[in-house]
Amino acid sequence: MNSMTSSGVGFTIYPAELQLEDIVAVARLHRQVSLSVDTDFRERIRRGRETLERKLKAGEVIYGVNTGFGGNVRFVIPDQELAHHQRNLIEYHCCGVGEPLAEDVVRAAILLRANALARRLSAVHELVIERLLDLLNHGITPVVPRYGSVGASGDLCPSAYIARVMCGSGEVYYRGARLPAAEALKGERLTPLTLDAKEGLALLNGTTMMTGVAALTVDDAAYLFRLTLGALAMTAEALGASPDYFHPAIHLAKHHPGQLRVAEMLNSMLFGSGLVMPLEEIRHRVQAAGRKAHEQHDVVAAAEAIQSPYSIRCAPQGLGPMLESLEQATMVIEREANSVNDNPLVDPLSDRVYHTGNFFGAHIARAMDGLKLDLANLANWQHSLLALLMDERFSNGLPPSLSPHPGLYQGFKGVQIAHSSVVTAIRQWSSPSLIHTLPTEQFNQDIVSLGTHSAMTAMDIAELLRSATAITLLAAAQAIDLRKGVEKMGAGTRPIYRALRGVSTFVQEDRALDTDIQEVCSLIRGREIPVLQ
Repeated sequence: MNSMTSSGVGFTIYPAELQLEDIVAVARLHRQVSLSVDTDFRERIRRGRETLERKLKAGEVIYGVNTGFGGNVRFVIPDQELAHHQRNLIEYHCCGVGEPLAEDVVRAAILLRANALARRLSAVHELVIERLLDLLNHGITPVVPRYGSVGASGDLCPSAYIARVMCGSGEVYYRGARLPAAEALKGERLTPLTLDAKEGLALLNGTTMMTGVAALTVDDAAYLFRLTLGALAMTAEALGASPDYFHPAIHLAKHHPGQLRVAEMLNSMLFGSGLVMPLEEIRHRVQAAGRKAHEQHDVVAAAEAIQSPYSIRCAPQGLGPMLESLEQATMVIEREANSVNDNPLVDPLSDRVYHTGNFFGAHIARAMDGLKLDLANLANWQHSLLALLMDERFSNGLPPSLSPHPGLYQGFKGVQIAHSSVVTAIRQWSSPSLIHTLPTEQFNQDIVSLGTHSAMTAMDIAELLRSATAITLLAAAQAIDLRKGVEKMGAGTRPIYRALRGVSTFVQEDRALDTDIQEVCSLIRGREIPVLQ
């Protein structure tokens, strides 16, 4: 059940389960969000705040509320400085470096912070949650530098840039411009927040940014995965390979559900194709060569091989694991998105304050480090497909480098080199981040998750893989045209081909292909290439 139930204007945050598609819809499609007006729901948020204030009046020491932060936990703060203490927390964490993060990433983080605070253990006023949603609904996106979080006490640095915008300082993207936050808030008639005790800590302390990046990256990866299967199916057609490698009997014998589904998807894409060749037909041709060898008492080379290279034949076995890991990563992300991940937690039902480590981002780090390997595997697979298409020794009669006039024109020769460059970069970036922990912050954060690094490098890899995928698809379309096989394409491959040819024409003579690649990347970014689900 979605925690964001559909309404006339968008979604309503309610204590159920936020799903990955909800995060994508708000971050990228600018769906409106509101906080539930359910009386019991709102009352428990208020009771959490009342519990905190009662404990403070009773003189209870609570980390980060009336103590110093992190390694300064031994310092106790006087009551008259508590609100100032929260604002200080925001200011000293605004020390990020690097280029600003994309707006959809920041919007995802804002949504996730609101959802975490709405789970009623963070002891903030309702207005804090509503102001986060105001940023989303009014199109005010804080400018957040890329680097600064180690993903241990949560995403403190990037979250500080969001929190200070709510307080009326910093910079934002608003109506197509970058301008001071105060101007944007004024333009939408929003009053800057004045934070009370614990509210700054609740806004900063958590896995907000890494989970938002992870959600969008998994969404991108799932689409790139299906596009890779599309490129693979088109390559099988261009090479005249057999679809029999994807017969369900083969994959039922191995039991893995991802493998079975990849085989089913490839079968669906190739349904009705007149370009692929049943293995029985290939066998007959090879047997003819065998008879000749028997008659001549000598070795004879057949025109066709009885089986294709691994990049075609082993696709379900090699790519099926990624389908399963995408499901696992989605589950991890959705659990994290629906968690209360700040510290401390205030539970009005038990009347207790819990000092916790829920902000530690190891689950996201582990999931995103795994996703990096999957994305690198996709890149490797595409690289092999392109190599088969480009080399006349393996392409079953296609011209070298897919050029209609080899020698005079070089076809996709330069593009293949660029593809190798991109795939190499992907492989270099695919190493895990989680294992690179190091002590920081007065040895309070003596081990850190680096979940934000894991998520952001996975995001970078997905961006590069978009370009590699564009090249692979263009090469497959070129090969189909060289076969003059458009009308014989399968049910799932022909729509992909048509989308590609809407922005890039057949390469008859050598020309610069960078614009073609960029155009296909734009199609991929906009999900405009149809793929089977």
